[in-house]
Amino acid sequence: MTKAPERQSDTPVARLILDRWSPRAFTPAPIAEAELLALLDAGRWAPSAYNSQPWRFIYARRDTPEWERFLSWLIPFNHGWAQHASALVYVASHTVMSGRAEPVPAPTHAFDAGAAAVLIQLQASTAGWAAHPVSGFDQERARAGLELPEDYALNAAIVIGRQGEAKSLPESLQEREKPSGRRPLHQLAFQGRFTPGQQEQDGA
Repeated sequence: MTKAPERQSDTPVARLILDRWSPRAFTPAPIAEAELLALLDAGRWAPSAYNSQPWRFIYARRDTPEWERFLSWLIPFNHGWAQHASALVYVASHTVMSGRAEPVPAPTHAFDAGAAAVLIQLQASTAGWAAHPVSGFDQERARAGLELPEDYALNAAIVIGRQGEAKSLPESLQEREKPSGRRPLHQLAFQGRFTPGQQEQDGA
């Protein structure tokens, strides 16, 4: 499991949640298809509106014919470190409800796909893999390369691999290679109504 022991919460948040973080340093290592599918299977169990399960996971593993093609859609910054990972998973979601006589919009498709992506990352962390979700990729090229139908949204990509040493990264990234903090809960959770002034007052 990836570990972030310095992360602490004022409430009893489960350790597997606090320990999950998104490193960029990876050690080039293969991942067996069965291992990767076990991580993606965790996403399959996410909740979704009407159990519509709109998420789709399109993946490539390093040392396979698809690997360089999947990497090529990332922006240069992300490509620089993701090329050392073991797998790249693009997360799409169906924007309409399936199994209906007439197409019906699925307003929570991205929310549901995000829930699935989080479960994949938690499963990866628990299984000793590191995962880093990214939005920095060329949408048009990725959509075309994945042959994604028009009624699917392309939400994000998840970089998965064995965590490496921070010193393997460019110097500009080495200091950032640590678990990040979070805003205080009182800036995020409000009873009864949204109170934006609280965030401004606390300098958020």
